[in-house]
Amino acid sequence: MTATPILRLRGIDKSFGAVQVLHDVSFDVHPGEVTALVGDNGAGKSTLVKCIGGIHPFDGGEYWFENEQVQVHSPRDAAAMGVEIVYQDLALCDNLDIVQNMFLGREKRRGLVLDDATMEEMAAQTLEGLSVRTVKSIRQQVSSLSGGQRQTVAIAKAVLWNSKVVILDEPTAALGVAQTAQVLELVRRLADNGLAVVLISHNMNDVFAVSDRIAALYLGRMAAQVSTSDVTHSQIVELITSGRSGDLGLAHSNGATA
Repeated sequence: MTATPILRLRGIDKSFGAVQVLHDVSFDVHPGEVTALVGDNGAGKSTLVKCIGGIHPFDGGEYWFENEQVQVHSPRDAAAMGVEIVYQDLALCDNLDIVQNMFLGREKRRGLVLDDATMEEMAAQTLEGLSVRTVKSIRQQVSSLSGGQRQTVAIAKAVLWNSKVVILDEPTAALGVAQTAQVLELVRRLADNGLAVVLISHNMNDVFAVSDRIAALYLGRMAAQVSTSDVTHSQIVELITSGRSGDLGLAHSNGATA
C-alpha cells in the first residue's frame, strides 16, 4: 500500500440549511488502491462524493490533491485535476453508440468536423487497456448493451481522460452475479493500473472482494478508515449501524474517532 494519499480531506463540514450533513470528516484515497466508502442511507456518502466532485462546495475544511491544497468550485475543476465520478444512473445516452457516449461533451474535432477516427482509436485503446472483451463493437448503440456492459462503458468513459481518481457509485447495484463479477474485476484492474479508486457500495461481499481500505461513515462522521485485512464483515456492519465496533470508531462522549 502506498504511504501518501493522492486525495486528502481534513475537517470537512457541509450543511444544507439547518441540517448538518458532514461533520469534521477526514478521508484519504491512495493511488493503486480501492477504497470502499460505506455507510447507511443518509450517512453522507453521496454528499461527500459530490463535494469531492465539485457539485457542492464545502462549508469548512481542507481539500488536498497530490500534496497541494486546492479549491474545487465545479465538476470542471475536479475533472481538470483528474477526478472522475461514475454515478449510479451512469449518464449514458441509449440512442448513441459507445464511442459517442465516451466522448459526449468532449468530442475531438479536426477543423469544423468531428474526428471520428481519433475518437474510435482512443475508445478502442481505453477498452483494450482495461481488458474489456465483452463488447462486440465500439459502434454498438448503448441501448443494445447489458447492464454490466453499460457499467463498463461508463467506467471506460471516466478513465479515458487521464483520470487519477475514479469514484464509482454502487456500480453493481442492478447487476446479476456474472455481470457483478466482471465489473468487480474491472474495478480491481483500475487500481492495479495505478488509479485511486473509491467504491461506494452497500454490498459487503463486493467490498471485501476488491477493496484495500474501508472508510465507514456514520451520521455524517467518519467512524473509521481501516485496512480491509484488519477487520471483519461484522465489525464493518457495526461501524455502519452504530458508528463503533469494539475499540474502532466514534467515541460516544464527543464523536471523536478512536
